[in-house]
Amino acid sequence: MSPRPQPGREFVLTLSCPDSAGLVHAVSGFLVRNSGNILESQQFDDRLQGRFFMRVHFDVSDPDANMKTLRYRFGPVAEAYRISWSLSEASTPTRTLIMVSRFGHCLNDLLFRQRTGALNIEIPAIVSNHRDFEGLAETYGIPFHHVPVTRDTKAEAEARLLELVRDLDVDLVVLARYMQILSDDLCKQLEGRAINIHHSFLPSFKGAKPYDQAYDRGVKLVGATAHYVTPDLDEGQIIEQDVVRVDHSLDPGDLVTVGRDVEAQVLAHAVKWHSESRVMVDGNRTVVFR
Repeated sequence: MSPRPQPGREFVLTLSCPDSAGLVHAVSGFLVRNSGNILESQQFDDRLQGRFFMRVHFDVSDPDANMKTLRYRFGPVAEAYRISWSLSEASTPTRTLIMVSRFGHCLNDLLFRQRTGALNIEIPAIVSNHRDFEGLAETYGIPFHHVPVTRDTKAEAEARLLELVRDLDVDLVVLARYMQILSDDLCKQLEGRAINIHHSFLPSFKGAKPYDQAYDRGVKLVGATAHYVTPDLDEGQIIEQDVVRVDHSLDPGDLVTVGRDVEAQVLAHAVKWHSESRVMVDGNRTVVFR
């Protein structure tokens, strides 16, 4: 595992802009002028769209080069090259609210990874429309909020969720097998900061018991997709996908077990990359600097 970033000394700069000559030189020049030392740098030149993407993890030796100062000094560079950008402290954990219903494999995996330091996130709350994992939340010392959802209380439940997001200063909402469809308005309010996970059979095998349907069709691949939440159901920008080969010897229960494993891993990757500012949205796609 990589060493923990130094608080107040390590930063991550992400940017996207129209492609043009001199971009890398402009960014590296900014770092040199501000005592920056590059620890990791990745870039992508989208020639089809004429756009440039970059992520730079750097540290600084000048004690006066703090977040506020660096943001101020990068402003003219960004303006000159029409750059959309973000600068964050590498050590700052992403405050992550997790939502779950009655399948706890993704929740349990995220909690364990956070506890062991594999994910640089803080979890100020777990929200569920059922009480199944209240005890698990208590074990980890995380506040659990039971927010029931019915057709008549959906608006009230979503208002409560947004209240928690605001009051707890939440950066990211993770739908860890939360089995409720979010309203278009809520999706828009959480745009770019809500991640969902589901099996990768879609658009096939919709509805209940998808693995039973997959078994009936004799599928040979079981997979999962993690994506950002948008008003278009299960069609948000894809962050991560993976598949596992299966065969005729697995019954529906076996397929569910395989599916849960890959779902947990794919969601963990998506949360990790988002929390480390490695994911950049590009229209309907994402650029992911792993």
